[in-house]
Amino acid sequence: MEQKKLLIAEDSSVIQNVMAKVLKFQNYEIDYAKNGVQVLTKLEGKDFDVILMDINMPEMDGMVCAKKIRALAAPQKSTIPIIAVTGNAQNYSIEDFKDAGITDYLPKPIDFDVLINKLNELWK
Repeated sequence: MEQKKLLIAEDSSVIQNVMAKVLKFQNYEIDYAKNGVQVLTKLEGKDFDVILMDINMPEMDGMVCAKKIRALAAPQKSTIPIIAVTGNAQNYSIEDFKDAGITDYLPKPIDFDVLINKLNELWK
């Protein structure tokens, strides 16, 4: 199986590290961004198969960043699956996420079994 490229957009380095440890066991190539601005910069130079996007980040939050990704001209970038990972899921409806272009969401604290299942569903 080809290694999938995953971008973790998360301002907490603790959460980044825990997610990366779990996902590396699943054979993902991991890259990181601390905010939405960094996500867009990373997308300029690299393609990803999926983005795990924290919603509450400094400089540019995940909802704004997801909308900007969906507005990109290149189809391989504008259609990347985005999974929101948030401690504030109750503040948003599924329609809010869909309107922002978010594919799916996962509440914090992260249930890694659910995360792996969601990722595996993307490749079916």
